[in-house]
Amino acid sequence: MKFAVIQFGGSNCDRDAEYVLSEICGVDTDLVWFKSRLDPSYDAVIIPGGFSYGDYLRAGAIAARTPVMADIVRHAEKGKLVLGICNGAQILDESGLIPGMFTINAYPKFICRPVHLRVETTDSPFTSLYRKGEVVGIPIAHKEGRYVAPEQICRDLERDDRITFRFCTPDGEVTPESNPNGSAGNITGILSGKRNVMAMMPHPERASEEILGSKDGEKIFLSMIRHIERNEAK
Repeated sequence: MKFAVIQFGGSNCDRDAEYVLSEICGVDTDLVWFKSRLDPSYDAVIIPGGFSYGDYLRAGAIAARTPVMADIVRHAEKGKLVLGICNGAQILDESGLIPGMFTINAYPKFICRPVHLRVETTDSPFTSLYRKGEVVGIPIAHKEGRYVAPEQICRDLERDDRITFRFCTPDGEVTPESNPNGSAGNITGILSGKRNVMAMMPHPERASEEILGSKDGEKIFLSMIRHIERNEAK
């Protein structure tokens, strides 16, 4: 099993993600520079957070048009796993791999703090180790993290059980007050139609060790590993 963490100019969470995967989760992980082509032997790809290309044009817009993203789209079309975190989520929406987009917060200010998330589905390669309705603590750090989409797309995501995380209170209530950036329906994690691509704004790699104050994010990476192991065993 082998993971790839993609590095763009301006990525700044690439080494954090690589550290968690290799040192905490114990899986072979390579850092892959965006000018390289993606080796088809990778089982999963992580597109980490940061400010690729300084967020010029729109966050994620330039990175989405690099050759490595064409490889990642083909990787996803084969049913392999892709996880986009923060800037990675923005790159995924610019690439058309997930519906809707992550844009400027309702109050246009950078927010960096812990938040509570409610797990909306465990029927995915990224969330299978959680309990549905479980409340987890994972931090956010963004100015352009507000999820927006036409009402029909939000209804489709709800109907198809493709919403993975919503902002909530510590008790799991989804309220306007618990929505730090004004996202539609408090949504902050969604799946692609094939459920093998997930985009999320919170940073699970910053919540994968007790020393960081939370290990709640580790289950995302462990869920991915279990999914790949089960597929390999078939």
